[in-house]
Amino acid sequence: MTANTAATTTLPVPPIAPAPIHYQVALHDVQAHLFRITLTIAQPAQQQEVSLPVWIPGSYLVREFAKNLHQLTAQQGGQACTVTQCDKHRWRISCTHGTPLVLTYLVSAYDNSVRMAWLDQRRGFFNGTSLLLRIHNQEHVAHDLEVIQHQNHLNWQLITALPAIKIEDNGFGHYRAQNYDELVDSPVEMGTFWHGRFSAGGVEHHFVVAGAPATFDGERLLADTQKICAAQIQLWHPDGSPPEQRNYVFMLNATHDGYGGLEHRHSTALICNRADLPRQGVAQQAQGYTTLLGLISHEYFHTWNVKRLRPAAFAPYNYNQENYTELLWFFEGLTSYYDDLVLHRTGLIDTPAYFKLLAKTINQVLQTPGRKVQSVAQASFDAWVKYYRPDENTANATVSYYTKGALVGLCLDLQLRREGSNLDALMRHLWQHCPDRQVTEERILASLHALTGRSWQPELSAWVHGTDDLPLADLLATFGVILESQPAATAQALGLRVQEGSSITIRQVLRGSPAEQAGMMAGDEWYGIEINAGHGPQGWRIGTLDELALYTPPGSALTALIARDKQLLRLPLQLPPAANQPLSNVQLRTSDNTQLTQWLPNVSLV
Repeated sequence: MTANTAATTTLPVPPIAPAPIHYQVALHDVQAHLFRITLTIAQPAQQQEVSLPVWIPGSYLVREFAKNLHQLTAQQGGQACTVTQCDKHRWRISCTHGTPLVLTYLVSAYDNSVRMAWLDQRRGFFNGTSLLLRIHNQEHVAHDLEVIQHQNHLNWQLITALPAIKIEDNGFGHYRAQNYDELVDSPVEMGTFWHGRFSAGGVEHHFVVAGAPATFDGERLLADTQKICAAQIQLWHPDGSPPEQRNYVFMLNATHDGYGGLEHRHSTALICNRADLPRQGVAQQAQGYTTLLGLISHEYFHTWNVKRLRPAAFAPYNYNQENYTELLWFFEGLTSYYDDLVLHRTGLIDTPAYFKLLAKTINQVLQTPGRKVQSVAQASFDAWVKYYRPDENTANATVSYYTKGALVGLCLDLQLRREGSNLDALMRHLWQHCPDRQVTEERILASLHALTGRSWQPELSAWVHGTDDLPLADLLATFGVILESQPAATAQALGLRVQEGSSITIRQVLRGSPAEQAGMMAGDEWYGIEINAGHGPQGWRIGTLDELALYTPPGSALTALIARDKQLLRLPLQLPPAANQPLSNVQLRTSDNTQLTQWLPNVSLV
């Protein structure tokens, strides 16, 4: 394991003939956040269509990348060609068949997430879906990518998982993708980033971090990430067969406030809070760093589960519109089950810490009324309009295929262990036996049958397609774990999600809750309460929900003083009795460590 500043990810190969499609990306105007792309098509059609994708695989929302593209021009032999816009993301160029066609355009890069493109004086980043036009009917041919270094940023480095054709020591130069899918599945990071590397499973892994402070402990991040990668490679390849990655690149952008990741076949783009990075001389692992390791574990698990083993509906990707599947509970949910489980298996967290993370997931589901409205399969299908577009009613109308999907993974794992198998075996069976590694629910059922000799249709009908609560308590008890109810927090008891300060701003009102019955709604500001005390009415200003307990006991009736659209309202609110609150807050406790080892072999006493 080494930390260094070299940016090359692969050894350059001897010069080869140019690819039929060639993109040149230049940092056109860093201050204006503009990339300039010059696209050469060696053999265009007479009416050549080009387009930008409307979405990026792994993020199930139509993001309209074309909104950032402008000043598209075309020419052949120095002569301008007519460019006609066909719709929001597609253009047609009238040209001569077989003569090289050159397109030029600009792309604005203002999005500092993992999904789009960013350019400023400190850093550049892009996904191909944001910058690189798709050449219709030539998606299958080789695509060259050339990235030009800006003269004012000669200290910058570049890294990508694409195979190098001819590059400089700093990583700028020519790369080649086998096809358009590989091209847009290979994000590019530029800047003065920290760079380290390690080997796992015979694969060279690179880790770059942009925005790291001087206190950053890169060696610890490398060591911990290596454990995660080695464990997951062992999970998928227990026979020692080599992984299919030619190399792997982690690209982490450390910011003041950010979190997320997007998986790719040979890399992943990550964003985290700068404060969550490990720090030199600080031995105690902060919760934020645990969260970061869980994110790393999650995205790396996608190397197999969704990037190679993927929904049949995604073969091939359709970049023009939404791609629907009911299986995100499997690909995102089961990945979410494994992300923290792998941290436990590698010793990066102990059993009490793992139980806290698992309890948090259980509570998130229990505190979502939408779990009784929508199945996790339906939530997968509706991701395009619901999950990625949350509003004040989201918690009432849908359930997360990440969190409930993770609990479905837990149930599958525990029930399989009851019957002499486990979830690892299921994942490997699908990996080895799915034709073209394209997953359907029928193939999941077939693998479950192969492992246990019985039908699992009842379980999937109930757990995946139903809306009843999962049998967590029963399954956990089999392995020596008790699911204990905890007192609900005030917000949970009232059915509110709020932002607290000088007043309480209501963000969400949960279905069937005392707050809903009182008439509260998202956007309300809750300033105070009126109560009838023993010696007469009283009014109190409040800034947090926990202040309610200071002025009145559970089960009391009060009047909430609310501001809505600048109008003051008096809403009657009945506080729930302390003993009559719904199960919405639980913790896990071990009752039998021997039984627990049948699920979690690396047990520390709880």
